[in-house]
Amino acid sequence: MNALVKPLLAQRPARAPAPSMRVSVARTLNDMAQVMAVRALVYMGEQVCPYDEEFDGNDFAGATHLMLRAGTEPVGVVRMRWFADFAKLERLAIRKEYRGGPGLMLLARAAFDLAEAKGYRTLMGHAQMRLTPFWKRHFGGWVRPGRPTFSFSDYDYVEMEFTLTPPKDAVTIDADPFVLLRPEGEWDRPGVLDRSAIRPPEQACA
Repeated sequence: MNALVKPLLAQRPARAPAPSMRVSVARTLNDMAQVMAVRALVYMGEQVCPYDEEFDGNDFAGATHLMLRAGTEPVGVVRMRWFADFAKLERLAIRKEYRGGPGLMLLARAAFDLAEAKGYRTLMGHAQMRLTPFWKRHFGGWVRPGRPTFSFSDYDYVEMEFTLTPPKDAVTIDADPFVLLRPEGEWDRPGVLDRSAIRPPEQACA
């Protein structure tokens, strides 16, 4: 071989550092498409859940969806539904290649924090029986006494309850009007309607 011709060697790129993870509220149609994609991968792909059982008609009915992203990649989701005196945690899913890291705790903690910020004092979730030790250990939950085990989509579940502690600045009916106008979960920062307040109001015609 000509000494001036070097053999071609496969050059592997250096492993990129793990992207940082963050949780945000799903606000756009693209966000919701990503929510559906993650749930389809986990529940339909891994757990073989039928489509109409996974997408059950509650995704746009009094629900908030939180998304976990690694960098820009959607890797986890959870749905929160809001009832008169309790919040309900549902459809928590982490893509399998991102399990075992901090993602689950980040996503679950964000869901609890959101419920507390809205003033809720009780959260309930349907937990697969094998996962109850996790919820007891990390979030102080308990299996609701006197309530039966039940099954849906081929898994056994129990009802778990959690006590929440709203912060002093939780959203209430007496909150500043502009706080109540701000986007879900962003009550601590000015929104677009805060900025509109600098314009003088139109005067009604006499």
